[in-house]
Amino acid sequence: MAEKNDLMDKIVSLCKRRGFVFPGSEIYGGMANSWDYGPLGVELKNNIKQAWWSRFVKQRDDMVGIDAALIMNPKVWQASGHLQNFSDPLVECKKCHMRYRQDKLPEKCEGCGGKEFSEAKMFNLMFQTYIGPAQEQANVAYFRPETAQAMFVDFKNVLDTSRKQLPFGIAQQGKAFRNEITPGNFIFRTREFEQMEIEYFIKPPQNDEDWNNVFEMWRGEMKAWMTEVLGLKWEHVHELEVPKDELAHYSKRTIDFEYHFPFGVSELYGLAYRTDFDLKNHMESSKQDIRYTDPQSGEKFIPHCIEPTWGVDRSVLAVLCEAYDDSNPENIILHLPAKLAPYTVAVFPLLKNKEQLVGKAREVYKDLQKHFNVAWDDRGNVGKRYYSQDEIGTPFCVTVDFDTVEKDDCVTVRNRDTKEQPRIKISELADYIKKSLQ
Repeated sequence: MAEKNDLMDKIVSLCKRRGFVFPGSEIYGGMANSWDYGPLGVELKNNIKQAWWSRFVKQRDDMVGIDAALIMNPKVWQASGHLQNFSDPLVECKKCHMRYRQDKLPEKCEGCGGKEFSEAKMFNLMFQTYIGPAQEQANVAYFRPETAQAMFVDFKNVLDTSRKQLPFGIAQQGKAFRNEITPGNFIFRTREFEQMEIEYFIKPPQNDEDWNNVFEMWRGEMKAWMTEVLGLKWEHVHELEVPKDELAHYSKRTIDFEYHFPFGVSELYGLAYRTDFDLKNHMESSKQDIRYTDPQSGEKFIPHCIEPTWGVDRSVLAVLCEAYDDSNPENIILHLPAKLAPYTVAVFPLLKNKEQLVGKAREVYKDLQKHFNVAWDDRGNVGKRYYSQDEIGTPFCVTVDFDTVEKDDCVTVRNRDTKEQPRIKISELADYIKKSLQ
């Protein structure tokens, strides 16, 4: 366990040192479990989100996307069951009143060392706010604890405007907020986080096989995402079939995809069969007809729903954990999938005080910027630059030397993982890198 915790400490240190993730509000002493994505972290995060949107929305004919408001009518959360059911059992230290989740209760209070705790009470995880200047009960609203409900509330609008036929899905990326009792483990569990979710609508199943076929299709899609896009080794992933007595109030079946993080095996993604729970409740609560009309038979019905859900921040953390390699302490490497790396390529002049090298390197740099996110690096010697780019996961480094400007108009392209260094014509450089990314 000490080695695992040490690995987590190393990853957190690298993230701070190289600009992936910073402590939130740090100049004011920080804020517990608040994190800001730095210049490299936001690129990695955006690359994951863009890859997800491209794979599951742009490349599918049965999917459309939305981007809904963070604060919705409170009646949404009443109809969805969140106001009644979205809570955790909470215990309190009788000495200093620090609170803990019942399933995460330490032997001694971490605040004062006390050993006496109160009986568990339910604690709602919704973040409450007020609409308007007066803090009155009539003005109470909530920051959304998940992105899912907007896709149910907007179902009829999406159906009418997109004219999709079942089966089809609605996708959304965005922030969610949960007043977690015990956040922690870096960006794994925070009170403010991002989700990528899909609500995939199907006809009311005639038997379990009907919905289970779609469920298994999404199970395969999620596995492919983890291995093909994020680069996670499947042996580092564990599928947990959630027991029936632990299912969420809306679910008939749920699988949690758990990842072997340095701090232990914990949930990365989830896949749930939500039946017609949400659409049915919103139809009854709103008194609006949001049924689907079958274009062939004219039959009206409430569709059922399969929900695959991905955590953005946990995706970032899993990718960093999987990619981190300090087997050579002199040369730490992040083996990030090339398409996710903050920079695809870095460009160096062999010497920074030789005008002809710097000028040519700048030309190469500007040309590659038309195709990729590119870093410029002229600090120290070339070897140190390689190490620096390895540590942030840059898959390719391009060096402009004297042969480039005096002989062959070629550059040296160094591969992060294989360490191969072929000479490539500048005119063919962008295509060479593009082919290497496939």
